[in-house]
Amino acid sequence: QVQLVESGGGLVQPGGSLRLSCAASRSIASIWPMGWYRQAPGKQRELVASTVNGGSVSNVDSVKGRFTISRDSAKNTVYLQMNNLKPEDTAVYYCHAYYYNVNYWGKGTLVTVSS
Repeated sequence: QVQLVESGGGLVQPGGSLRLSCAASRSIASIWPMGWYRQAPGKQRELVASTVNGGSVSNVDSVKGRFTISRDSAKNTVYLQMNNLKPEDTAVYYCHAYYYNVNYWGKGTLVTVSS
């Protein structure tokens, strides 16, 4: 099993930055993919960015060039650096890991972008 704990969400003004962290309960060296989804009110959950063996993927064109995903295997942590945040980035951000054919999710961290 894998337990995921997110942190780093909060309230930020448009144009600001946040870094989300996702700490895993076990080594992430063999966990692929692992990354971040988000769900805004009234919308479906969408893939923001995920690390896959050999690189990263994203399904949200609007975050490309603004969000960067990275992983630190020594700390068993995946990060999402979010720059130039916009009101439309407001959502609950969930950490996701796929391990031995099972999807694992964190409880989510709320990001609110508002002036």
